[in-house]
Amino acid sequence: MKPTLKDFLDFLETIAPGRLAESWDNPGLQVGSLSQKISKIFTSLDPTFNALTSASEANAQLLFTHHPLIFKPLSRLDINSFPGDVVAKAAKCGISIVAAHTNLDAAKGGINDILADLMHLRNVEVLKNADGMDGVGLGRIGYLPEPAGLSLVARDVKKVLGTQNIKVVGKKDTLIHRLAVVGGSGGSLLSLAYEQGADLLLTGDVGHHVALEAKSLGMALLDGGHFHTEKTAFRVFVKNLNKILKAEGWEVTFEIDKDETDPIWIDAPVK
Repeated sequence: MKPTLKDFLDFLETIAPGRLAESWDNPGLQVGSLSQKISKIFTSLDPTFNALTSASEANAQLLFTHHPLIFKPLSRLDINSFPGDVVAKAAKCGISIVAAHTNLDAAKGGINDILADLMHLRNVEVLKNADGMDGVGLGRIGYLPEPAGLSLVARDVKKVLGTQNIKVVGKKDTLIHRLAVVGGSGGSLLSLAYEQGADLLLTGDVGHHVALEAKSLGMALLDGGHFHTEKTAFRVFVKNLNKILKAEGWEVTFEIDKDETDPIWIDAPVK
């Protein structure tokens, strides 16, 4: 089967329905024509100008990202600045852009399910169920195969996420048994994770006040970064999606953006 953009959007809706997205979110079609034929899909966490350029160089017809290009209605489009430059280049190059964001975070087999699997969690449950829907929602919570000290869990997280830069709240020898995971920015779910018996919350974008709250609760926190917690899981999702589409007979190939980097970098200490 040689799919169109509409075929891809329709299939994506069966995996990560738009109704699962948060009210402020804007997943789905960002730029493109529904009738466009798709034979190659380039994937990246963010719909940056560099990612779009790489998609064009890879001869892809679709740039599939986790983060949307457009979050709010635009009153004007400056093609010399983001996101106008991306929209203009996408139209010029004939490349469509599609995002699966908080709907993919919440979906079965999505970002948070993948994070839970990467951490080998058992008896996994949804941390915050979507309204009126069981088994889907934000975050996941479960048990480690065996209780482990916070420093050991932190080491495993670095390995899973492929980064040496994580922030930690809690004592090194704190015993971790029950772990909550929220890809991206999940500090707002700290209290809920605590109420559900989590010893540790793994997420990104942990702010000062969330860290203080965790400390006061006696709960550990690992901030693996917004970029790394989502990039790692999104790449796994893309590999899984590729297998599913091939099994469905789709004549498409995928290419992952191997050049994308965290926009936030850590300055090395002066020796």
